[in-house]
Formats: sequence, structure tokens, C-alpha cells
Amino acid sequence: MNLSGIAQTLETINIRPDEIHDEQLSKAFRILLQLIEELNGHVEKLKAENQKLRDEIILMKGEQPKPDVKPSGKNPNVDISSEEERKPKNTPKNKKSKTKKDKIKIDRVVVCEVDKDILPDDAEFKGYQNVVVQEIKIITDNVEYRKEIYYSPSQNKTYMGKTPSEIEGEFGPGVKSLVLTLKHVANVSESKIHDVMDNFDIHIAPSTISRINTKNNELFHQEKADIFKAGLLSTGYQQMDDTSSRVHGQNHYALNRLQPILHRLLHNSSKGSSNCSRCTTG
Repeated sequence: MNLSGIAQTLETINIRPDEIHDEQLSKAFRILLQLIEELNGHVEKLKAENQKLRDEIILMKGEQPKPDVKPSGKNPNVDISSEEERKPKNTPKNKKSKTKKDKIKIDRVVVCEVDKDILPDDAEFKGYQNVVVQEIKIITDNVEYRKEIYYSPSQNKTYMGKTPSEIEGEFGPGVKSLVLTLKHVANVSESKIHDVMDNFDIHIAPSTISRINTKNNELFHQEKADIFKAGLLSTGYQQMDDTSSRVHGQNHYALNRLQPILHRLLHNSSKGSSNCSRCTTG
């Protein structure tokens, strides 16, 4: 029973310590009511801690915790006996929540000048009113690299200039990053990615788009390995669980490696020691 329920119960039995003429009996009732309130506070605190621990266990198992459903309507008018609970909580007056504008990165500033011809003689400059407008540009930046060529007759050797190190093949890093972003962030099909590229006059074959998404991704695999290694070193313990799963219609095992800041899920056809070791050591 919460504090509201206790108050309603006391209302039904109609106990009024102020109306009891026996001073000792009135004092005893006051002490009892205060003890009931304190004990109820301890019980509510223990219930909250217990639920928090239950939720952590459920999260470690990869399941969803109990939703925090707030009661509908306003709280009933409860006569709070403790002086501390009677005081209104002070809220900081100068605390300002972050707005959307605080998160926007400003790339350039443009001053919108007033036509001086329309200003009267007594007009004084009073500063600026800032207006932030978000914009994005997708434009081509096709570069023709002219690599110098030198030939040495004495050495019978040709010397040629090199393109920048980030240039590999016929497409730059901007095209490749856009293809990967559309595929893995926006979940756009490769055929539609080809349509987007064609719309911006980037002439790229569908097979090349497929290779960008599937080949030469060692950098991303290394990043995944580094994240996993950092997760291993973040705590002094490792927890692992497994459950049955289906992959392409075949029975597999989903091996879960759990930590407070990292959750790794691997699907294997068996849960032998080698696969368990792979799940816990990478």
C-alpha cells in the first residue's frame, strides 16, 4: 500500500490525534502515524531498487524491461505529515534547456545588409537579428587529374605524378561514402542508389555500387574489432547466454555476450567451446 492508500485507510477509521483529549494517547498516535509513514517510505524505496535490479537482469538477457507506466490523472490530495515533503521543490530558474539551434553547426555567416539609400539620416546601427537556415548540397566535384610524366633516357625510366592517397579507382571517397550511407543508414536498395547517382550525373555501374557495399571493407571490420576489444577491457567480468534461433531455415544458436556498455550477438550452428570462445574473445 502506498502513501495515498494509507491516507485513505486512516480517513476511513477517522483517527484525529488533535481531537484526542488524553495527551499521552494523542502523542502515541502521532508517533505511530510517523512510523507508518517512514516504514512506507522504506518499503517504496526497496521496491524501486528491487525493480531496478530486475530490469538490469532482463536487459542482460537481451529482453525488454518492465515499462514505467505513469498513473493517469492528477495525484489525489494527500495530507502530507512530514514538513520536508510539505515544502515545494525548488526548480532552478536560470536553467535553460538546449534548443534545436544549439545543436546546429554553422558553416558560414552571411550578413543581410540594409539598402543605405532607404535609411533616414538619423538611423543608428543596433546590431543583428540572427536567423539560422539549414541547407544541404549534393553537387558533383569531378576532377581530372593531369599526372605529369617525365622520361630519363640515361636511366631508361619513366617518372609519373601520383594522385592523392585517398583516390582509389574511378570514384572518390565522397561517392563511396554516399553509397554506404544510403545503403546502411537509409536502407536504400542498390537499384535506387543507382537512380540517385544517375540523377546527379554520376555515371556508375550497378555492379560497382555492389562492390562498394560488399568489398574492401577491412576498415569497418577493424573498427568493429577495436570496439569489441575496448568493451572487453571495460569491465573485469564477462557474461554469456545462448538461445535457439533460425538462420536461413536452419537451426542455430544465438550466443549473447553481455556487458553494461556492450552487447554482442553471434549466430552459430553449434554452441561448442570454440564458438563460445569466439563470442567472448572476438
